[in-house]
Amino acid sequence: MTDNTTRLDHVVLWVRDPVAAAGFYEKAVGLEALGVTEYAAGQVSFPSVRLNDETVFDLAPLTMAEHMTMVPGAAESAGHPVNHVCLAMPEADFATLRARLEEHAVPVSEIVPDLSGARGLARRSFYFRDPDGNVLEVRHYA
Repeated sequence: MTDNTTRLDHVVLWVRDPVAAAGFYEKAVGLEALGVTEYAAGQVSFPSVRLNDETVFDLAPLTMAEHMTMVPGAAESAGHPVNHVCLAMPEADFATLRARLEEHAVPVSEIVPDLSGARGLARRSFYFRDPDGNVLEVRHYA
């Protein structure tokens, strides 16, 4: 994509085991894993999973935290200072993801109606945690 408007490019999630985390996001959440083989071979610093054609989640190993020197205090971010990341999707995908998570025995919250977000009032939302404790919200608007 060559459009230079402001948009979300990636989110870095701290994980204990990047290969296992990529497997979780691929199998339980249904995202495409990227760079897992290269990470396992020591060719890249971390794998990722593709959220959509513009956005990825980078799955950074916690062991990288001590090397995060580009911003003062960056190493201390390896402890879940983010409350949660929210994924908005069409209603059919929302239902499919919830069923897939339940099929993989991933605990999910009750469905919460009418939460405000970037696109207005979301019709329904639910929350779940990945194996590293990162909290994700899933919602649909219409």
